[in-house]
Amino acid sequence: MIDRRTFVAMTAGMLAASSRLSRLEAKQPGRTRLILLGTGGGPPPRKSVAPSSQVIVANGAAYVVDCGDGVARQMVSAGIAPATLRHIFITHHHSDHNADYGTLMLLAWAAGLRTRVDTWGPPPIERMTQLFLEMSATDIETRMADERFPPLAPLIHAHDVTRPGEVMADAGMKVTAAVVSHPLVEHAFAYRFDAPDRSIVISGDTTPSDNLIQLARGADVLVHEAIYLPAIDRIAARVPGGARLKEHILRSHTSAEDAGRVAQAAGVKRLVLSHLAPADDPAVTDEMWIDAAHTHFRGPVTVGKDLLEI
Repeated sequence: MIDRRTFVAMTAGMLAASSRLSRLEAKQPGRTRLILLGTGGGPPPRKSVAPSSQVIVANGAAYVVDCGDGVARQMVSAGIAPATLRHIFITHHHSDHNADYGTLMLLAWAAGLRTRVDTWGPPPIERMTQLFLEMSATDIETRMADERFPPLAPLIHAHDVTRPGEVMADAGMKVTAAVVSHPLVEHAFAYRFDAPDRSIVISGDTTPSDNLIQLARGADVLVHEAIYLPAIDRIAARVPGGARLKEHILRSHTSAEDAGRVAQAAGVKRLVLSHLAPADDPAVTDEMWIDAAHTHFRGPVTVGKDLLEI
């Protein structure tokens, strides 16, 4: 019979070995990586939490989903070279999701980007791209003349996404979109990324969605926006017009409980809560988020943190 001290030592050793293996797996070049760049809901800048963004890295290429404030810096903080940017996907046009859309492309170019970037999102992303390049023309033209940078505009290919279904596919990734409901936004999408080794779904901002459940069927990871209902009054109390903000949050987003319900119905393997509201309330602990999601979801739940790799 193994005594308690020996059992504890053996268990600690197995956990340490498992942790080392997880770190090794995360660094394997062929593994599709998911890194949460920003996990806060809403546009106001915060000291400790960045707005919504995530990056999926596969075969050396970066697929960025949403571009909240500071996304380029968050990529660098995560160890992802901006010059590896290959695709950008915007879920919808709210500033906590698109404020640094153009800036990411410009700064990636300044950091050595010399290859094509395709961007995808609801209308008017094509027009937005054109306008950003026009706005940045002085900087672009100066660097082209002074530092011999290549032209930026020919590298950028923007695509308005207007309907659900397959968005793009290449040798290592297939991306599919589903329409979700985010009043009062006309076009809002969730995206599914299917790589050879894993499938990842990003909900974007949405109310509980049957379309999202269908999109996420059997996925390895579902990153779902979440609000913690008991704390919504504290969020509203901190801003002018808080009553209208509370009304918006409740009609346009998904509670942690309902995020768990969606994950359970879709049969996903792991639920990741992100775009958190509140994102910086010390009275709301990880255990509270997890307990809320576990009201309906029986699988593992991760509370999103900036720069966390899943």
